Amino acid sequence: MKYGQKEILEFDIDKKENYWPNEHKKSYIINIELPEFMCLCPRSGYPDFATIKLQYRPNRKVIELKALKLYINSFMTKHISHENSANEIYDILKKNLKPKWIKLIADFNPRGNVHTIITIDSDDN
Repeated sequence: MKYGQKEILEFDIDKKENYWPNEHKKSYIINIELPEFMCLCPRSGYPDFATIKLQYRPNRKVIELKALKLYINSFMTKHISHENSANEIYDILKKNLKPKWIKLIADFNPRGNVHTIITIDSDDN
């Protein structure tokens, strides 16, 4: 196993070192785009690809970007639906960051003539 595969396999997004203190009291929005998301279809095992767009207004914590990359890469071996992967990412980040506001958009590449975009916004929850 290569060192990168091992790091992804052993990665735990819930560890406190993956979140840094937000040193700024002003209100601002962080926009992050992750264009290489991949997971596996739970029925066929075929790969599904998406661009994940994350926006959040931090409160006391921000996520360390390498941690986010490793967490997103951990999905490449998971058999998980579009909806479940988007909701899992949103729920984990909302729980750990406790942001003032968060929005996640999972824009999946078309497969079989179907294009799925999932949007989850804390304003709606």
